[in-house]
Amino acid sequence: MKEYRLNATDMAMLDELLTQVQSRTKDFLGYPVSKDFDYSPLLPFLQYPLNNLGDPFVPSTYAVGTREMEKQVVSFFANLFRAPEDDWWGYVTNGGSEGNLYGLYLARELYPKGMVYYSEATHYSVQKNLHLLNMPGIIIRTLPNGEIDYDDLENTIRMNRHLPVIMLANIGTTMTEARDDVKRIKSILKNLAIKHHYIHADGALSGSYSAFLDPRPAFDFADGADSIAISGHKFIGAPIPCGVVTARKSNRDRIARSVAYIGSMDTTITGSRNGHSPLFLWYAIQTLGIAGLKERARHSLATAAYAVDRLNDIGIPAWRNPNAITVVFPDPPGSIRRKWQLASEGGYSHIICMPNVSKEQVDEFITTLTAAMAAV
Repeated sequence: MKEYRLNATDMAMLDELLTQVQSRTKDFLGYPVSKDFDYSPLLPFLQYPLNNLGDPFVPSTYAVGTREMEKQVVSFFANLFRAPEDDWWGYVTNGGSEGNLYGLYLARELYPKGMVYYSEATHYSVQKNLHLLNMPGIIIRTLPNGEIDYDDLENTIRMNRHLPVIMLANIGTTMTEARDDVKRIKSILKNLAIKHHYIHADGALSGSYSAFLDPRPAFDFADGADSIAISGHKFIGAPIPCGVVTARKSNRDRIARSVAYIGSMDTTITGSRNGHSPLFLWYAIQTLGIAGLKERARHSLATAAYAVDRLNDIGIPAWRNPNAITVVFPDPPGSIRRKWQLASEGGYSHIICMPNVSKEQVDEFITTLTAAMAAV
């Protein structure tokens, strides 16, 4: 095989990029991305074209992939999310947005005339997904903490009760990590005698660890969800954006079709699918286990509580939702937002205390914030 090498100029560009990435990775608190992973034992697999095309539970004529690992990853989350023992399915996605697209796709196929309801705090990708799927939607007000306004939801559904309900529930909104109560939503549907409904839970960040909380939020299949999407590169951590979507197999069967070319079933959004992401998630689950994931959640919650206290100590009215790792506060000076790469909206910013964030890093943030405020 011919060996290809970069010239000196291109090598210098790579070196500069690496330095830049290392520096910028160190100094961000505003996005839900875990940085404390080490997948170096998996480096040899980067030499191979791992492709899990087709359905992960159906063999394909393309055999260079990680199907077995993917099935174990899906099984892990199906169990964690209390999916029906004989009626679950899923696959590893490119991220939470694809998982939401898939959940809405299943809902549309089940109820072609359904109306989609989602709160004003819903992730921006949902409106795009509705446009792609040509599905109508109604935006519901939120409560001050970012949770859906259940009274507004009930009144709005009542006005459209002749239509099937497709509900997009947020299990951790983008800015405040508010969780919509799936059990309460299910109760509203029952009270209105809405028999034809579908509930998809967007748990991009919070869904990954909500099962470890006490009290446990109402967000999963046992609470009434029909599909759940999470991101894998957030709470768990991965070098490539990825996620997992779990759904009821009976609903997936409605859209499945056989494809002779690949010798498998066409049941996912994309054709060719990244075979490396399932490997990363499988490795993380196997090495961390339930105990390790619970410890990550405990650490993040403790750090978030510490951050709220430290910010309040310097006169900043910071707050967080119950059992959330996202800390919300008024926009700090622009220099702080740029240095720490803070996401901002409506005059508020947040830091997200992912498992890699330490109290020492929070202290460093407070020090630079205090200095910037004094200089204004």
